[in-house]
Amino acid sequence: MTPDTLTDRPALERMRRRHRDSGLFLHREALAEVEERLSEVNRSFTSQAVVTGFPDFWRAARPQARIVPDTDRIELSPGAHDLVIHAFGLHWADDPVGQLIQSRRALRPDGLFMGVAFGGQTLNELRTALAAAEIELRGGLSPRIAPMAEIRDLGGLLQRAGLALPVADSLPLRVDYADLPGLMRDLRDMGERNVLAARDRRVPPRALFARAAEIYEAQTGARPGGRITATFELIFLTGWAPDESQQKPLRPGSAAARLADALGSEERTAGEVATPRRD
Repeated sequence: MTPDTLTDRPALERMRRRHRDSGLFLHREALAEVEERLSEVNRSFTSQAVVTGFPDFWRAARPQARIVPDTDRIELSPGAHDLVIHAFGLHWADDPVGQLIQSRRALRPDGLFMGVAFGGQTLNELRTALAAAEIELRGGLSPRIAPMAEIRDLGGLLQRAGLALPVADSLPLRVDYADLPGLMRDLRDMGERNVLAARDRRVPPRALFARAAEIYEAQTGARPGGRITATFELIFLTGWAPDESQQKPLRPGSAAARLADALGSEERTAGEVATPRRD
């Protein structure tokens, strides 16, 4: 592994293979959102592809699609598809921009890209509690939760990848758990445990998670030993492969009417100060 490597890919693949169907409730939520958004596009897609680390789930959901893994080099031919869905892989990607660029290249002109990614608010309670407990008990930090981008950053990646008409929006979900061990078991069943390349490979002291649970309960207002809440932020990304038929922004100065006329106000040059008027 190089210093720029984010993810231990062999460990990631092992972890994903051990997931349980009950742990894929976020995939089911995302699928419902994807289906709803596709229904609003009002277009038939005849050559679909899904890029994901969970092939069985997405193959069953979209049997007409080609399913490929979210490896560094995506196994899709250029210009072969009119729809590419990238599902829950960007937070483990060493090069997320590269993932989007490859997805865009796999699209035909005016083909649609849809991505589902974890956003920056995901597991923020757990991240804070683990960091506080580790600083308190060990005097330092080790990487335990994959970095997840904010929505504005992911929206910017769509533009950098060359996708037209980019849109990014967020769906925050709050899930209740009996306790911190219950949340950790769910992350295992999701196939979302810590496989960061820079992670501490030593077995963590038992006191670390016990103290993190206390901090978690305190910061979320839960009663000692009571239920806790975890945040999962799903970010949906949409963009189109460029095509001449798409809408384009007007050139500066090409407007046929002045904004000041539409608003019924007086137009002033930059730097002019408006004088309050009393009728």
